[in-house]
Amino acid sequence: MLNTTHATRGMAVAPHSLASQAALSVLQDGGNAIEAMMAAASTIAIVYPHMNGIGGDGFWVISEPGKPVVAIEACGTAGADLTIDFYRKRGLVTIPVRGPLAGATMAGTVSGWQTAFEISASWGGRLPLTRLLADAIHYAEDGIPVTRSQFASTSAKIEELKNQPGYADTFLVDGKPPTTGSRFAQPRLGKTLRTLAEQGLDSFYRGDLAETIAADLRDAGLSITLQDLHHYRARIVPPVHLAHSLGDIYNTAPPTQGVVSLAILAILDRLQIGQYKEDSLEYVHLLVEATKQAFRIRDRYVTDPEHMEIDPQTILTDEFLQPYVQAISLQRAYPWGQGKGPGDTVWLGVIDGEGRAVSFIQSIYHEFGTGVVLSRSGINWQNRGCSFSLDAQHPNALVPGKKPFHTLNPALMRFKDGRTMVYGTMGGDGQPQTQAAVFTRYAVFNQAVQQAISAPRWLLGRTWGQSSESLKLENRFTPDIINGLKALGHDVDVIGEFDEMVGHAGAIVRTPAGMFEGGFDPRSNGAVAGF
Repeated sequence: MLNTTHATRGMAVAPHSLASQAALSVLQDGGNAIEAMMAAASTIAIVYPHMNGIGGDGFWVISEPGKPVVAIEACGTAGADLTIDFYRKRGLVTIPVRGPLAGATMAGTVSGWQTAFEISASWGGRLPLTRLLADAIHYAEDGIPVTRSQFASTSAKIEELKNQPGYADTFLVDGKPPTTGSRFAQPRLGKTLRTLAEQGLDSFYRGDLAETIAADLRDAGLSITLQDLHHYRARIVPPVHLAHSLGDIYNTAPPTQGVVSLAILAILDRLQIGQYKEDSLEYVHLLVEATKQAFRIRDRYVTDPEHMEIDPQTILTDEFLQPYVQAISLQRAYPWGQGKGPGDTVWLGVIDGEGRAVSFIQSIYHEFGTGVVLSRSGINWQNRGCSFSLDAQHPNALVPGKKPFHTLNPALMRFKDGRTMVYGTMGGDGQPQTQAAVFTRYAVFNQAVQQAISAPRWLLGRTWGQSSESLKLENRFTPDIINGLKALGHDVDVIGEFDEMVGHAGAIVRTPAGMFEGGFDPRSNGAVAGF
């Protein structure tokens, strides 16, 4: 069993060890939590290319002691030329999952880095972009060892991706997936990162680099234009907030499902989940049932906030949640249809020695996004736009300039006793579920941080690479729990011992005494790095 990592001056966690180490190096150079996260975010975009990249989106939740928690929404919007009729005229009833037509939205994450960099400057941050992106540039140009996760994902998706523009030249070697442990470099992307470091992050959207990206997009058949790039900027926004019995929990507002993750915890708080034995049949059943109710809320209400019928914060009120709490039974499983599906993502966390904390998530949606790699800039573009509906009456209907629904949601908590916690995971529908498991195990049942992450987990519905909607349980659960859940009416499948399907979670806690505790997911290639 892995032990919780402890430190006294700062800590970072990521699903790839090189990203954690990049963040730690910046902390050791005197950088703050945002500067460290920028190093980690740029590095993970290179070393975990199947999971994320600079052609995707990102979301931040940022805490500075004594100040209100803020969030950064770096969510790409639908292109100005992309309408329902655009797809209907091409004989489509849904937006394709892969290829140029799947690239219906802007890439927002680099603008999010820029916005965070500006907040860092207000904290007195002094490290230049050339330092913060140095590790990412090195790994892109010199290469990285291919992870087992990258090899497995490339192998599983080769047939649907190999013919997409630029994919084979970038991610395959002689038409085959690069083998685990072999060197994998992305020199064109390294050159793009050098340009960003030298000319500024805004050059992604405005300037010579933007013109190159726009030309690449046009040549590859995507409909995102130079004007779309020019008009895009990430935003600082208020997070959604849950007043939990143990403290204040924050997450990103719609179009993300942050409010869904908080709704699960709110429901469990009202059910007094702490009265049950940790990791028992009742515990797992109630967390799954709370998830179902929160997903009912999500599917009915959550979309671009400018198109929502209600204020997202209303969802977390007693009056709103009461019927959903009452729908939960200890004796039977609530009917389950289907979730939102997969989402390919990375979550990372950093807390620095001053107690400033960042919870961050970055994604290109499905594995390798659209599969389209831009010819000169080497950017793999996201396919988040395929989550839009072509039904004009649907809450997530495609409209030019609209933000798509996002499964992404990074969490942060300020405990009543003065602790600060950042936590999160990758995994589409799995994100709110894993967040609930990690949070309740640590905060309610007082498990060690690493134990809360390593302990057996489950997934209701689909996540990346999966099509089944069943309740999937890691095989480390006891037969009594597995059979008990079946008896309650859950459609159960048993999966691997430490199965990547249930996500790559992580968490860091800083105590009022300035001590750090961290845990990473053994299902990933990750690490906690502290000093």
